[in-house]
Amino acid sequence: MPRPVKLLIAVALVVLLATGAGYVLFLQKDGVPPGFATANGRIEAERVDVATKFGGRLSEILVSEGDRVEAGQILARLDDAQLQAQLREAEAGVVSARQALAERRAILAEKESALTFAEKELFRAQELGERGFAPEETIDLRRSQMAAAEAAVDSAKAGIAAAEARVEAAQATVDRLRADLEDYALRAPRAGRVQYRLAEPGEVLSAGARVLTLLDLTDVVMTVYLPTAAAGRLAYGAEARLVLDAAPEYVIPASVSFVAGEAQFTPKYVETEEERENLMFRVKLRIPPEVLAEYEEVVKTGVPGLAHVRVDPSADWPAALAVRLPDAR
Repeated sequence: MPRPVKLLIAVALVVLLATGAGYVLFLQKDGVPPGFATANGRIEAERVDVATKFGGRLSEILVSEGDRVEAGQILARLDDAQLQAQLREAEAGVVSARQALAERRAILAEKESALTFAEKELFRAQELGERGFAPEETIDLRRSQMAAAEAAVDSAKAGIAAAEARVEAAQATVDRLRADLEDYALRAPRAGRVQYRLAEPGEVLSAGARVLTLLDLTDVVMTVYLPTAAAGRLAYGAEARLVLDAAPEYVIPASVSFVAGEAQFTPKYVETEEERENLMFRVKLRIPPEVLAEYEEVVKTGVPGLAHVRVDPSADWPAALAVRLPDAR
């Protein structure tokens, strides 16, 4: 091959290599082609605090930092000895109230029987009076006895209503104490991973004291700050790609889930001092739950990285930002 031709081929290769290197550098340093916005951010998960509803002594904590927990799982308990005693007392009150109600019903049955007898006695007295065999005084006496029996029945019925109300009140006290006992067991409000233990067994805590902090690994976002020109064009659900500093070989899919309604100064750790002089909008990029479920064991918060957001829906993703995830477990 003639030397000039070889020289031209060599020059062309150098240009191509330089162009490719420049394109990679462009992606890594200067962002992506038109239609995209790039910003730095950190991975964050929704944080959930597990706190006490009542004050008391913390008797035990059943999990450690880093443990995976399920929704509804008991994580810690407060000392409930005093509440258990109150519950036993209330349950005894329910038994006593029910016995009193049974007595009232028995009294009602007795009074109704007496009323029935008084009605029959009055009927017989009236029949004898019509035949002239019973004086008017006897008939009046039987009427008075029947009226007294009716009043006794009404009183017994009122006593039953009062006894039933006492049973309901006693049972309500039992139900309340049982509900309070449930709250003495601190449960995970949702599935996640224990981030911090903020108290230890034996400590006396006030109502509302935090005991544990959980991270919801099904709700993970990267928070970034974008300039007005980019944030103003964003649509909710717009596609994004995340490249973490700890694993630059992977590209993680995400989507826009939040755009701040007001501009703000960008925090110092995100941009340079010169760029902080410009107002920026806070944007959250949420990683799909199905991706998080697949790689839950390796999801970590606080990891910094670079986010690329597609501002123009018609723009095509460059090949360097095609989704690439690790092999499934």
